[in-house]
Parts: sequence; structure tokens; C-alpha cells
Amino acid sequence: MAGDAEEIERELAALRAQVRQARAAGDRPRERALRAQQRALETAWEESLAPETAAVAAPREGGSLLPLREQVHGALTLLAVPAAPKLIAQVYNACFSGDIDSAKLTSLRRDEERSFRMNAFARPYYLCAALAADRFSPVRGLLAISTWPLEQRVIGALSPRVDFLRAAVRIAEHVDRLPDTDRAAARLLWLFAENIPGAADGVGSAKPQVVIRAAENELATHEPVDRSHREAAAARARAQLDDAGQLFGVSLKAVPRTGT
Repeated sequence: MAGDAEEIERELAALRAQVRQARAAGDRPRERALRAQQRALETAWEESLAPETAAVAAPREGGSLLPLREQVHGALTLLAVPAAPKLIAQVYNACFSGDIDSAKLTSLRRDEERSFRMNAFARPYYLCAALAADRFSPVRGLLAISTWPLEQRVIGALSPRVDFLRAAVRIAEHVDRLPDTDRAAARLLWLFAENIPGAADGVGSAKPQVVIRAAENELATHEPVDRSHREAAAARARAQLDDAGQLFGVSLKAVPRTGT
């Protein structure tokens, strides 16, 4: 699987160069087509790492020896939605038998942005920002993965609730796959379940399949509207922002003499 990932990474590097050339030439149709290919390759890259991610997800004694950014990547891959440092630490510590201190994550995104701006796309992935759907500013405190499509990283009015429900489903599926009941993972599942109507079957306990059904019932109401808002915002972001802006957002600047 490592060989597959490396081959895809080489293809992605070549494709990104073509995207930059198309943008520089002002060839928007070609740029859109290339970006579609890029998103497909990024999905293939994520899938090529799935067996490795599953292996990392198995609980281990003695904590993790992985670098911090890889621990964060593992937790975000499991959640599949942008998340705050506290949740990332809770997920990694409960599901991967780790010991992340969420305070250590505060400067991680800035470090990743600095690395990207020095040598763009040198890494297979970057820990980047979730973007506010209105002005594409980075959403404070939310981390995402650069290989996710923009639609997954843009945050609209309904997105926090939708992402919470999606994360609940992912955690419930993870707990359901465990051969034995893991107390830390079960407690994490309860933290999600107590905030979803009909998901908890008792105080302090939750069953994965009950959580999944309750979360999916609510998603059926909110997700279609949220998806349309995110898709529209993502289309605008691709048209307006460069590569760095699409990953790390744009800074809001005060307008002189207006106080805004």
C-alpha cells in the first residue's frame, strides 16, 4: 500500500503543477477539469492509506510513538470532519490509546501554514484550517486535512451541527467494530449521544447502533441544506482563492476610519 500512496503522490505533484500553469494562463475550464482530477486522486490517496489507518486505530498499550501531526491526522481521519484541539485529543486518547495534550495543538496550524508557504505541496498532507463560508477566513480553533475537498472544510450556518452528527456516526461505527467494550471509547460515544435526541439509552451509556440511527435521522433534516450551502461556498472559494488561501483562509483586514 505504501508504494500505491507514493505513486499517487507523484501524480498529484505533477497535477498540481498543471493546475498552477492553467491558473497562470487564465484557462479556467482546464483548471476546473484538472482540479476535479486532483480531488479524485486525493480521495484515492486517502483510500490507499486506509489499511495503515486501521492498523493505527487498534488500541495499543503504552501510548503512541507517532509524531504529533500524525496523531492529529489519525484522529481527524477517523472523525472525517473539522475539529477543535480538545475533541481531537479526546478522540485520539480514547480510540488510539494515546496521550495528546490539546494545548500542544495551538500552534500546529500556524506551523503547517508556514511550511506550506515555504514549499507548497512538499508534504502528502497538511493540517489546515476550516474556512468560514461567507468570507473564507479561517474558523478559529478548527483543524482539517488539506486532502479533504473544500466542501468538507467550509463551515456554514448549519455545518457545526451537521459535522457533530457526522462525527457521532463515525465514533459509533468505530466503537461498534471493537471486539471488546473499551471504557474510554464508550465514554467518548456517550459524550456525543447525550447531545443527540433519542441517542442515549440510559444515563452514562450509549449503544452504537442507537447513536447511528438517531444521528442519521437528524442528518436527514439538516444535511441537504448544509450541503448546498457548502457546495456553493466551495465553488466561490475555488474561483477566488489561490492554493494557500483555499487551505488556510484569508485574513480579515480593518477598513481605515470605519472601525470594521
